[in-house]
This record gives sequence, structure tokens and C-alpha cells, in this order.
Amino acid sequence: MKVLMLSWEYPPNIVGGLGSHVADLVPALDRLGVEVHLVTPRWKGGPRRDVLAGGSTVHRVDPPVTELANFLADVQATNVGLQNVAEVLAGAAGPYDVVHVHDWMVAFAGIAHKHFHKTALVATVHATERGRTGGGLHNDLNVAVNGNEWWLCYEAWRVVTTSEYMALQVADYFNVPWDKLDIVPNGVYTAPYDALPERGAPELVAFRRRFAGDDEPIVYHVGRLVGEKGSHLIVDAAPGVLAAAPRAKIVVAGRGPLLETLERRVAGMGLGDRFYFTGFIPDAERDLLYRVADAAVFPSLYEPFGIVALEAMAARTPVVVSKVGGLAEVVEHNETGIHVHPDDPASLAWGIAHTLNHPDWSRARADNAYRRLGERFDWDGIAARTRDVYERVAAERRASSW
Repeated sequence: MKVLMLSWEYPPNIVGGLGSHVADLVPALDRLGVEVHLVTPRWKGGPRRDVLAGGSTVHRVDPPVTELANFLADVQATNVGLQNVAEVLAGAAGPYDVVHVHDWMVAFAGIAHKHFHKTALVATVHATERGRTGGGLHNDLNVAVNGNEWWLCYEAWRVVTTSEYMALQVADYFNVPWDKLDIVPNGVYTAPYDALPERGAPELVAFRRRFAGDDEPIVYHVGRLVGEKGSHLIVDAAPGVLAAAPRAKIVVAGRGPLLETLERRVAGMGLGDRFYFTGFIPDAERDLLYRVADAAVFPSLYEPFGIVALEAMAARTPVVVSKVGGLAEVVEHNETGIHVHPDDPASLAWGIAHTLNHPDWSRARADNAYRRLGERFDWDGIAARTRDVYERVAAERRASSW
């Protein structure tokens, strides 16, 4: 099985869940014997060519621009470079069994390859423009992106989403029939978190003291500081949290357009000593914060899946999430975490305070969550399900006259 894969993100260029998904999926497919040729823009450096242990190869292509100034035009121009490399690879290594495209930003190259070679196309839709904008198309860019998403789903032999929530969106927004959809979730490796020091280890105690005192329970949020992730709701909920847990320290990790606004709001509320905004944080420190936190909180307004919840669960950190999108599927209320009402600071404050003030119940939920990861979110199993999609599509293509 030989697959041409196209993705806008791949390490060292990871912006969100799409990049994390592809970064873990490609090596897992490689271990299963699927020969993947991933073509991706070389936005943040990295070698132009990486060969994996099983023979799969990552090809990073220098884009024609350094920044997306004219967004749609620059995306299309970048796709020309991706398509050229894909054609060279096809000429050197023979035809692919399947073309796999991750989201619309690489759809132009993937669809062109599909038609030129008459190769079946698989599309994974990680998020939608309508979902990000609250269900509406408010400007010309929204309309254009939505149209490209529809086009990709139309051209695909099969469409993959990472959650049932996203499958419902795709079926609704783009009129994709249910028998054309597959749901294959994101996953997480627990081994890196298993290797972290235990909470009482001296080096971890010293690390924790950088953010909070020994008597201050840590409420931890990590992610892009944008409206859809709900970081502003943590600020809104803070008075309620602190009324129930006065010593709580709220650590917000990550960058984004809301960072300065959140810092000003916290200062204006007189809660500067109860918050710690880290800004950019390296992955190693992000993971250590999961380990030392008493609650990991993700109050998203829109969340196609929610990989951050899996990361917290892998670190055995109690989670509080808004009951929205994929988060509501990843986290089972009162079993592996707590659901709170979306866009509701009072409900969020209750969920955080309950987690902090009932540590035995919280620990039981965290232990349950860790056990469920191996059952539902193991990358080897997810890669096997992805390979099953490829094999079905390739078999149907062979039986078809196109």
C-alpha cells in the first residue's frame, strides 16, 4: 500500500490539532507497512527530506512566500509547489494507491493529482470554516474557504472526520452522505507522560514552584488564546473559582491574539497574583505542567476534537471541559472528567471548584481516563483503522471504471 499524503502542517510546523494528528499518524502507518509519501510546505525549517524507519518519506517544499499576505492566492501558489513535487515523486516511484488530503489548504494539489492520475482521494476534515465562525459565513474569505471545503468533500472518494460531531457538521454543511463518511479519532501516546517524574519528585517540586506555591492548587489551561478556545471564560470564572478555592493559582499557557486582553482584564479585576500567563511554552514544560496541575481546563466554544484533553488524560490530570464538539465525546462526564455548560462562567467555576475540592473523586476520574486511552485512542489502532479506509478505497477504485 503506497499513499501520497498532503498536509499544510507537519513538524516543526504545528499550529493545531491537524499538525499533531499528521505528526503521529504518519509514523504509525509506517510501522504498519504503509508506505507514505508526505508532501508539506516547509514553513518553519526542518530537513527537506526525512526517511522513516519503514521507508515512508516526508518531503518539505519551500513555499513561494514567507507569510500569507494574500491568503487565498498564496495558498494556491503554495499548492503549485506541492503538486510539482508530488508529480516528480509519482514519476520516480510509480503510482499511488490512494491520495490522502488533510483539510482544504492542500486540496488544490491533491485534487489535481487525483484527476491527472485517476487515483482515489481520501479527505480528512479536521475543522470547518462555519464551525469556527459560529455557523455563519460573514465575509468573502469565509465564503471562499467554505466553498473549498465543499469542493474537497465532493471530490473525495471517502471523507474522514475525527469525531461524530465533525461528521454531523460535514454531512450538514456539505451534503455529504453518511455512507461516504468514516470516523477515525485522534490519539495520544502515553509513554512520554509515563516517563515524567512523579509529583513528589524533588525536580518536579522545584519546577512547580516556578508557577505556584506549595499550598496553591494549579488550574491549568494550554492552547491558542483565541475566542473559540474559551480562554476568556477562565478569567470570567475566576471569581467563582476563588470563592470556593481561595488559594487556587490559574496558569494559562500559550500565545494568541487574546493574550494582552486577558492580561489587562485580570489586572483590572485585581487578580494578578492569582494568574500566571506563560506565553509561549516549550513542549517539555507544557507536559510537566500537566503533571503538576490539579485540574486541566478546556472551556472551548468550538472544538472539532480536543487533543489537549487526551494529553491531560495521558498525564493523569483531572480534566474539566465544556460539553461541546469532540470534547463531549473524548471526556465522559463523571467517569473520565467533568462536563460544564459551554459559554457559562458559573458552570465552569463549579466544575473547577468541584475538581479541586474533591481530590479523591478527581483522582478516580483521572485514573479511569488513563485506562480508556489504551482502549479508544491508541495510535497503532488509529493507524490500522486509517489503513482499513485506504484498503477499502483502493479496492473500490480497482473495481471501478472511474
